[in-house]
Amino acid sequence: MTLRRQIAAVIALVSCLVACTVAVLVHRASVGQHTDQARASAEAALDAVLTGYDRTGELVGGWHAAVDDPAVPADLRALAARGRQGSVLGPGPNGTAMWAAAGAGGRVVSVRLDFAGDEQAVADLDRAVQIAAALSVAVTVLAGVLAADRISHRLRTAARTARTIAAGDLDARIGPLGRRRDEVFELATAVDSMAAALRSRLENEQRFTADVAHELRTPLTGLLTASELLPDGRPTELVQNRVRALRDLTEDLLEVSRLDARAESADLADLPLAQLVARTAAAAGRPVELVVSADATVSTDPRRFDRVLANLVANAHRHGEPPVRVRVDGPVVTVRDHGPGYPESVLRDGPQRFRTGARERGHGHGLGLTIAQGHAEAIGVALRLGNHPEGGAVAELRLPVPRTG
Repeated sequence: MTLRRQIAAVIALVSCLVACTVAVLVHRASVGQHTDQARASAEAALDAVLTGYDRTGELVGGWHAAVDDPAVPADLRALAARGRQGSVLGPGPNGTAMWAAAGAGGRVVSVRLDFAGDEQAVADLDRAVQIAAALSVAVTVLAGVLAADRISHRLRTAARTARTIAAGDLDARIGPLGRRRDEVFELATAVDSMAAALRSRLENEQRFTADVAHELRTPLTGLLTASELLPDGRPTELVQNRVRALRDLTEDLLEVSRLDARAESADLADLPLAQLVARTAAAAGRPVELVVSADATVSTDPRRFDRVLANLVANAHRHGEPPVRVRVDGPVVTVRDHGPGYPESVLRDGPQRFRTGARERGHGHGLGLTIAQGHAEAIGVALRLGNHPEGGAVAELRLPVPRTG
């Protein structure tokens, strides 16, 4: 149940309880008032009848006075027979009546006042209270629904903006969400402040990464050049390999920083996909099985797409096992190896820089998939990572096709 429905349900429940309580209290007060008035009138009438009966031995006319009336309620008749006086509501010829009786000379003298009019008045009042309560509940529930809808709308706006921020758009802001400084306003302000602080920290980290990589680039180039002047031998080969690895890492860091900053724009063109894939597979430097089920013309940036596919193929060779198979099926390209597959953390959270996942997937800096994902997003390619049911990691690229017309 949504928050709006919960608030509306609570308001409706409370309104109904209040309305029922008020209706019961008004009913009891009305019944008590009419009963007390009828009782006082009946007792006053009985006193007048008893006074006349004592003087003249005859009943005063009116009030349905009678001696030893068989219709007198049994309890009241027994009370009067003991010489006492009382009154009670009971059945009468025309409906409910207020009876009053007392003993006089060994006989029961009684009067009867019709109570039907009072009952009708109580019923009319109950009906009016019920209508008023129903209208009050309807108005209260409507007002509660409108208030809850406003709160729900503001919270949905905040949630939608928060999801946008979580998706990577750190420029998104919720805004004030109204002029009142209530809890929703404070929530919106806190989320906006968090997004601003997060963006600032991320920009500082990106700037730091780019600066460090840029500063390392020149000395590493000189170090690589100097290593090539060393005499041939195993130590020289080890030094050169490590220097090249450090240089490649620096270049990857620079590329990641450019992707984070969105410093480059895509140069899209309509090209045959099979030809692009064949060129990248031929330049991989490692054996690749290319299977073309169906060719298609796609709209992509050939340089960025080559970088994406090359990284996926290199990742398959580095962390998987041969054979590495690349399949073209229309606008979809899949890269599959026959190794242990992607770890659950990669499938769940996506590629993470400097995290390679499971140990059986080999060693590395975790930047290859990150760079591939960054370039894929830049050119509108959907990258999906998964594991094949028969074993091995599968990376699927779905490229956009040119718009016709």
